[in-house]
Amino acid sequence: MTVFIVDIEAVDTRYTKQWKEHLPKQLAKHVKTDIVVISGGDTPQATTPGAFLNFGGTNVYKSKQLEQIGEMFCKGEVKDGDYFLYTDAWNPTVIQLKYMAELLGVNIRIGGLWHAGSYDPADFLGRLIGDRYWVRHAEYSMFQCYDHNYFATDFHIRLFAKGFAKYASEDVDTWISKNTKSEKIVRCGWPMEYLKDTLDSYKNMPKKNLVLFPHRVAPEKQVDIFRDLQAEFDDVEFVVCQEQNLTKDEYHKLLGEAKIVFSANLQETLGISAYEGALVNAIPMVPNRLSYVEMYPSAFKYNSGWTKDWKSYLANKDKVVNTIRDYIDNYDTYISKLENLNETLNEDFFSGDALYATIWENVR
Repeated sequence: MTVFIVDIEAVDTRYTKQWKEHLPKQLAKHVKTDIVVISGGDTPQATTPGAFLNFGGTNVYKSKQLEQIGEMFCKGEVKDGDYFLYTDAWNPTVIQLKYMAELLGVNIRIGGLWHAGSYDPADFLGRLIGDRYWVRHAEYSMFQCYDHNYFATDFHIRLFAKGFAKYASEDVDTWISKNTKSEKIVRCGWPMEYLKDTLDSYKNMPKKNLVLFPHRVAPEKQVDIFRDLQAEFDDVEFVVCQEQNLTKDEYHKLLGEAKIVFSANLQETLGISAYEGALVNAIPMVPNRLSYVEMYPSAFKYNSGWTKDWKSYLANKDKVVNTIRDYIDNYDTYISKLENLNETLNEDFFSGDALYATIWENVR
């Protein structure tokens, strides 16, 4: 049996580059069978402004993957019992994979990791395309193609269900329960256990009064709030990381020097940057909403209403400022609480164990 990884294109400054290196190795430790990566080759490093990918380049990449998959079917290289793992479930080639497998009578299993889509009104797709029939039905078709739809948080599962339960004429809770029991939906951590070791050397760097905005510069991340906060502090530096043209190592060094990583996000289905900060003793300051609700204890969450929009921020600016000041002035007190938090995040949200177990059960 073979596990084929249909990967997501790598951008040097994103975790997708790290997945290229680490995911096949991690999967091979848990799934004792052949691992084959289906790559689309080189991809443009410049993402579409505010987005996760290059909107043109990503389709070139996926088309090259599809060509390889089709050739493998033509050569008889895809066998009964093989498993295809899409590291980004939003990949229309899964429909053509399903088409070939069923028409040629090859019994495979398929899994996909969902990151975002039009079902999230705060995502790029949700904002620019919304609930138009073509995209919503395309996403639902992709969902149906996958035997296992992987989600990193319960928040993301519920968000997804709100967009698609109606197609089964079911309420959200019923739809989630049914699809979870059948393993059509699997809640699992993302395969990022390598991060603990990768960031360990940055953990004990000398700290500065430094607050980082580690997110994409996009409307749903509300960078204007962060920029406005800078004027309230004479002794604290505020840095928008994406505007610094940093290498991954430079970014990690900046994380190692920071006392706080700040979020006012309106869209977050996991939140890797807050976790990276926690690993190197930078306090994650996150709103009590989105995926953060289930991931972080109250010590690191502020009232969601303070930054739900610009008007709310202005009305509650003093509270945000006071919270930052508290974290800076009482840094050592808050850091003592990070060890238990990191253990929880490592085990429940940034370990691929549940993902690997599901794949292994389906290829043996």
